[in-house]
Amino acid sequence: MKKDVMICGVGGQGTVLASKIIAASAMDEGYAVHSAETIGMAQRGGSVTSHVRIGEDAFSPLIPLGSVDLLIAFEPSEAVRNLKYLKSDGFVIVNSVPVKPTSLGGGGDYDGKAEIEFLKSKCSCLVINSDELCAPFGSNKFFNVAVLGAAAGTGRLGLSADTVRSEIIKIVPERFHEKNLAAFEAGYKLGEKSNADK
Repeated sequence: MKKDVMICGVGGQGTVLASKIIAASAMDEGYAVHSAETIGMAQRGGSVTSHVRIGEDAFSPLIPLGSVDLLIAFEPSEAVRNLKYLKSDGFVIVNSVPVKPTSLGGGGDYDGKAEIEFLKSKCSCLVINSDELCAPFGSNKFFNVAVLGAAAGTGRLGLSADTVRSEIIKIVPERFHEKNLAAFEAGYKLGEKSNADK
């Protein structure tokens, strides 16, 4: 398998953990993996981008423009910002819930709706509302694992769901296992449903 996955969001959303789980899962299945993070001003709510390249053909950890097979976006504007990396037949999984820029003091008119409509017009995508998906778990902090479930459920991740579950158990602290695994399952069902609805 050869697959380039990009994960993008803002600081504090758990994008780096998600990329580590993907990379570890791919290695568990015997694939060569290269990964890198561009975290910039992540501690201040800035952009975070993780590149995960799976397969022997990836000689650099950074994915070239127009080469991403799967873009997992934790925030609508970050999806739009990184859309230039997507292949013409690539797929986007995007959270419809925006993170208000800190420069606006958490306010402003930004609601992410225009960005979601733009994405729908430009590529194949699965739009997920993290507030709704993560409500049963009491926090949006579980979205990073739930969205991996969605990616596995669509089949776009290219990795076994069982392998990813195993890595969640290895990487996530034990006290969070139950909720993270439940979040993964909720996302997985959403991903499967999106395929059935096509």
